[in-house]
Amino acid sequence: MSVHQKVKKVTTHVLQEMKNAGEKIAMLTGYDFTMARIIDGAGIDVILVGDSASNVMAGHETTLPITLDQMIYHASSVVRGVDRALVVVDMPFGSYQGNSKEALSSAIRIMKESGAHSVKLEGGREILESVTRILTAGIPVMGHLGLTPQSIYKFGTYIVRAREDDEAEQLIKDAKALEEAGCFAIVLEKIPAELATRVAKEVSIPIIGIGAGGGVDGQVLVVHDMLGINNEFSPRFLRKYHNLFQEMTNSFHSYIEDVRSGDFPNDKEQY
Repeated sequence: MSVHQKVKKVTTHVLQEMKNAGEKIAMLTGYDFTMARIIDGAGIDVILVGDSASNVMAGHETTLPITLDQMIYHASSVVRGVDRALVVVDMPFGSYQGNSKEALSSAIRIMKESGAHSVKLEGGREILESVTRILTAGIPVMGHLGLTPQSIYKFGTYIVRAREDDEAEQLIKDAKALEEAGCFAIVLEKIPAELATRVAKEVSIPIIGIGAGGGVDGQVLVVHDMLGINNEFSPRFLRKYHNLFQEMTNSFHSYIEDVRSGDFPNDKEQY
């Protein structure tokens, strides 16, 4: 019996128990089968199929261009590689804003066609109707407040959000509204650590931070960033656990050299 078969699946209920017990939740993004398998095997709690796939997988400047079909493709690839982690899928820009009926049908498509466990929506009061409608279908929803990359053109910048008192108060209200609506967790992106800590204390559901300090219930990073595959991105909140960009480049150089010199393949590497 493999380790994979013995592990207990992470559910929304497990995450709530972790928060209640003061255990931190570890979350990473994943976009494909091979990487998801490795991340899941390492024991991660949550894999987010992020619309950041628009940037790291497709090379777009923002998260806006990625489509619902593309998100479902990435999500189903990830689900096939996962035995234990809870899989959360970002609902892409345009699939839920301003139309709760469309939001529900988008969420249903994600769940049915990918086999994922839950969806994530960006925003507060302005998307509550969509959140409520998706929840009525029994689909778990994770919220996302603070810097909401799908609203990049509204803000015009990726700077830290909620530094001003009125924006901070609104964020707390939004977090409470999302909790009340029935969200199982909320991601807080790029907001002052003190504010994030306050939110984590004032709402009972798990709060996952990215650039939101250590006073929250868990952390999430983009896997390509923390592995140092993407070497053009170094915000203050990112800890690079590797410089895979350099290691991979070195490997490719060695391969090219070995092919050119005739060293590869050698006698043992042929039939």
